Order: sequence, then structure tokens, then C-alpha cells
Amino acid sequence: MARKVSPEIGEYVKKLHLPGVYVNEDFQRYYPFGKLISQLVGITNIDGIGIEGIEKKFNSILSGTPGKRKIRTDKFGNIVENTTLIKKNIPHDINLSIDIRLQTILYRELSHAVNFNKAKSGTAILINIKTGEILAMVNSPTYNPNNFKKIPMEFLRNQAVTDMFEPGSTVKPMVIMKALQKKIITPKSIINTTPFIINKHIIHDVSQHEKLSVTEILKKSSNIGISKLALLMKASELIDIYSKFGLGKLTTQDLLGEKSGIYPKRKYWSDLDKATFSFGYGLMVTPLQLSNVYTIIGRYGLSKPLSIIKNKKSASTQVFPKFFVKTVLKMLESVSEPGGIGIKAAVEGYKIAVKTGTAKKINSKGKYVNRYIAYAVGVAPVSNPKFSLIVMINDPRSGQYYGGTISAPVFSSIMRSVLRITNTKPDNLSQYNKNQILKR
Repeated sequence: MARKVSPEIGEYVKKLHLPGVYVNEDFQRYYPFGKLISQLVGITNIDGIGIEGIEKKFNSILSGTPGKRKIRTDKFGNIVENTTLIKKNIPHDINLSIDIRLQTILYRELSHAVNFNKAKSGTAILINIKTGEILAMVNSPTYNPNNFKKIPMEFLRNQAVTDMFEPGSTVKPMVIMKALQKKIITPKSIINTTPFIINKHIIHDVSQHEKLSVTEILKKSSNIGISKLALLMKASELIDIYSKFGLGKLTTQDLLGEKSGIYPKRKYWSDLDKATFSFGYGLMVTPLQLSNVYTIIGRYGLSKPLSIIKNKKSASTQVFPKFFVKTVLKMLESVSEPGGIGIKAAVEGYKIAVKTGTAKKINSKGKYVNRYIAYAVGVAPVSNPKFSLIVMINDPRSGQYYGGTISAPVFSSIMRSVLRITNTKPDNLSQYNKNQILKR
């Protein structure tokens, strides 16, 4: 007549002694970390079958399979035939790579940023660069899996792997790597960065500079500088470098509903197409894909599948020459230094390689609207990369919307806590200790 009633109601029904009405004990899944990990772990239905997240992806492993046998007996009860119809599978545990301490930090900082900036949503992902293990993955807003009846349907999906956005300026380091490899530029090249027109469209920067070095193109996030490099390449070369770093591909087999992104399939590329493609328009990626790009950069061009399963072994491949990746990684340090567009992402005592980005949103009709996605993504510490982190704030409405303003401070707060909790040695230990003493 009813399932999953409260113990109080069950006891009340027992005392009524109604003929033909019985009370059976049942079990209910309880998630001790609640909102912290709900969209990643997912939920089960009333019968204990996974319907979202890890619960659904690994349902057969977690629940096992009951066996079934056919037995025939004679009139004396002796077994004359015993045939296995279905072999039973014993359920097994799944050990996730998630570190609940780090998950808590990401959830706290991201939730605060989403609320403070009056944003529609946000995502943050932390990855162990050396192993490819996902250490933390959070979305905001989220839900309490222990109160299934009150879960809004739009909160169920894991936006870190299902939602796609244009990546904006976060792709610029890859363009520079390709330009260095093709010898279009050297690390010491100076580029004319005065505004110019392509097909009646003005390519301009937020802050104008007559000329910039290659490092300064990243430091100032110059659309003009990166466009001029892209115009000296073929469109296929830009697509190739993005693809080598994992865009347009799944990052892992462990997560339910992961999208591979949207790649342009046009046969003809205008100069305007190439220019805008070089600063992150014309393709769509997931937050996890973009995080994977910087994980590969942190490994100096070595790629391997990401994993949510602890100690999962996988092969790695060198997808781009180490020399060029290390060169650009060093350039990315300047972004969080004084004068850099991502200075708010800096972490005292550590060298941080970070890139901020801002991209316009697209409405249901495929038109750009004045709504934005703000990114900050990078690795730390540069001297010995251990962690990659992405912070994405979707549709902030508090007045500010640039990645360097909205997402960079969250990146800094999270990375500072992560480096401290994991006992990561500062790059300049003596100076760091001196600063701490002065603060006291």
C-alpha cells in the first residue's frame, strides 16, 4: 500500500492490527556528505537502482547480479537436476579519487562566489596532474540527495561534464605553442597590437597597446596579438593543436553523460573565422575538457585519460613537444604577476600559471547575448606542477563579468587552501616565512 513510510507511521499501523495489513522493514540509501558530492555520486531510485551519476554508471558493479538456478527433484525430494541459469555476481566497492577535504573547500568557495556574483551557476574541478585523478568536482547550485522528493530536475545533472560553453581566451596558450613550433615567432618576438579590421569587424583588446611581446600577449590577454598569429596559420593547424590537447574528445570513461564538445566542421574558413577561433569562439567545450587541457600543459604535453577511480592505471602519450609546452607554461606565470590580467589569481609564496577568460553566451536561437561565462584555469606550482584547477562562473549578474575579476579570486582562494592542506612547499620558502612573520 505504501513504501518508505517513516518509522513512526509504521509503528502506528502495527498497533491498529488491521487484517491483511503488514509492516515490513526496508532500507534507504543515506549519503553522509549530502550536497558536497551529490551531482557526482548521483542517486538511486526507490528500488536501490542507480539513476544518476556514479550510482548509475557503476550500478551493476555496486549492486551485483543475483544468481538463478533450476532444480528438479523426484517424489522423495532428492535432487536429480541442478542447472545454473544465471551466474551470480558479487557486488563490489568503487573507491573514488575524490578527497573530501578538497571537495569541501571547492564547494564552499564556489557556492560563495555564485551567490555573491548573483550567477546562474558555477563549476570547479581540481585534478592531480601526475596521476590524472579528479580530486574534487563541484557544481553550484546543487541538491541534497537525502531528500529526493524535493530535488529540482535541472540540478540533477553534473554540469562539469554535461554543459558546454565557448572557452574564450583560455585557448590562447595553445595557439602560441603552435606558432612557436612552426617558427612563426620566437619567445622574444614583438607583435604589433594596434586594432585592425577583418571583414568589416574590428579586432580590439580591452586595454590597448601598440606592441606586445609573446609573453605579454598572454599577460594582457590580447585578442589582436593572438589573431595575428592565427592568421599566419592554416585553420587545420589550429584545429589540430586544440585536438591534441583533448578538445572535441571525451576525457574519461568514468563519468555519466560527458559531452565531447562541439567542433566546427566548415570547409571554408574566412580570416575572421580563424581570428575568433584563436581566442575561443566557434567551438564549445565542457569545464572538464578545459581543465584537462591545463592538466596536459602541467605534464609538459603528456596526455592520459582522467579518472574518478582511485589508483586506476592508464597509458600516457606525448601529444606535443615538451620544450614548447614548458616555454608557454613559464609565460603563463606572468598572467598572475603585477600588470597581468589574472593578478587576482596569485597565491602568495607560489608560482602560478593561470589563464583567465570571458566568453559571451549564446541563446536558443544561436545568437550572442550580453550574458557571460567567466573562467580562471591553471596549474600550481609551476616549479613542480601538482594540481590543475578550473573555476567557471556562469552568467554573473552583479555588474562584473570578466574572468580576471570574477573567477580569478576564487581560483586563488581555492588553490591557496589546497596547497596548504597538501603540504606543498612554497617556491620561495624563506620569503614566504618572512611574509608570514610580518603579517603576525
